[in-house]
Order: sequence, then C-alpha cells, then structure tokens
Amino acid sequence: MASNLPDAAAAGRFTIGGDLDVVRLGFGAMRLTADGIWGDPPDRAECIRVLRRAIELGVDFIDTADSYGPFVSEDLIAEALHPYPAGLVIATKGGLTRSGPGRWEAVGRAEYLRQCVEMSLRRLRLDRIDVYQFHRPDPKVPLDESIGALKELQDAGKIRHIGVSNFSVDHVTVQNRYNLTDRSSDGVLGVCERDNIGFIPWAPVAGGALARSGGTFDKLAADHGLTMSQLTLAWVLHRSPVMLPIPGTSKVDHLEENVAAASVALDDAEWAAIEAAAASSG
Repeated sequence: MASNLPDAAAAGRFTIGGDLDVVRLGFGAMRLTADGIWGDPPDRAECIRVLRRAIELGVDFIDTADSYGPFVSEDLIAEALHPYPAGLVIATKGGLTRSGPGRWEAVGRAEYLRQCVEMSLRRLRLDRIDVYQFHRPDPKVPLDESIGALKELQDAGKIRHIGVSNFSVDHVTVQNRYNLTDRSSDGVLGVCERDNIGFIPWAPVAGGALARSGGTFDKLAADHGLTMSQLTLAWVLHRSPVMLPIPGTSKVDHLEENVAAASVALDDAEWAAIEAAAASSG
C-alpha cells in the first residue's frame, strides 16, 4: 500500500546520460497553465505551492516546455524555485509553436531551435539546461538539421544532454505516450532498456474504460487502499527500471496522491491481475 507520508524517493533512482542521478518519479509541469495549455493558470499561487511541495516530497526531476502556456510553465518554475536546490534537474523542450488553446505546430528549423534554447535559459534563469528535448519532429525539416542545431548548443555549453519527445529513435532520453492501456511505444521502451536510456512516459495515468468508477480496476485499486491513478502510476514504475514518469497537476492534494504511488509494492500475482484487468477493458 502507499505510505501515509508520500516520498518520491521510494520510486528508486535512475542516472540520465551517465551523470544526472534523479528519483524515478518526477513532476510534469504542463498542467500549470489554463485550459488547452494556454495562458496563465486560474490559481497561480496554488501552482507555486505545488512546485515547492514537489521538492519537499523528494521530487528532483521537473519536466516542462517553452510551449506550455506558452512560456507560463517555465516562468512559474523559476518564480517558485529559483535559486534552485542542489541536485534539481530541469528538463525542457522546444520545437513547437502555439497559435491558440490546444493548437500545436512543429517547427524544427535550426534558427528557431537556437532561439528556443536561448529564451528557455533566460526564463528558467539557467546558464545551462540539464536535459533539452526536441519536442516533435518537423516533417518539413531534416532531422539532422534540427538535432545538429541542438548539438552545436550542447558543444557551446548551453545544453548538458539532448533528448527527444514523440520519437521512435533512441537518444539520451525519450519522451513518448505510455501507460497501462497504451503500450504502442513498447518497441522504443525495449531499445531504452537495452541501452539504459531514460524513458519519460507522458500521460502515464491510464484513462478510458479502465478508469470507469465501480469497474474491475477500480475494485482492484480499492482492495489495495489506492486510487486508480495511483495504481496505474505504480504499474508504470514497476514496468521498467528506465521509466521516469512525470505525472502533472496544478493542485497540492493531487500531487501528494501521485507521489504516494512511489511506495506501492505488490507481488507478481497482483501485478498480473492488474494487467489482466487492463486487457479486459480494451
């Protein structure tokens, strides 16, 4: 069962790129915005409290992007946490433009990515970004051009490690959709396990039919004294030692619920029952 005192450290640790040691349960900062990931959050003060509470609960890996808001998430992180505590790793992303709520367009031109990095450095008040991820491939721009621009910035000391998001290739970190009911990136995960590459699953909390109130999965979670979201997060952590889930929220109580999932410990038969329930809900 989950501990009454949430502690992200219970998830264990993973080393990114051979030199960034982080707790395997991070925090995703996308939801620190308004609807459609557009504009300032309705309760800015609560978002500040969420970020500070995450650190208190042992989280030392925060994932964000310049497109969240846009710019709002990065600004909030700096406002809440700078000067940053020792050991905190902030990963951000660039390569998407925004024209309105829920609207995203990939832009992978070298000059645009250089601008993205420079502005993220300024907003986050950093001299170097620990993990910078190319947010999405741009079909109009050769991948070598986009990654090459980031490599130049890495060589200049502005990026420590380069990662990719929404990709089917292996780099220092990979961030793809993955949860109990969506395992379409199993092949990518296998490569990450083989090469000890961090896999950052976005949308790690499964929804849909599996999350139906009163269903089989709901009853399984209740039997263990857990919520359904806690159980799905715990499964993601159990699924692979290279998993670095980054559940996000704009509420402190939801943050504490998510972090408590780090302490869930079940036996093989119980995990098998969970996977069977997920399979039957599809």
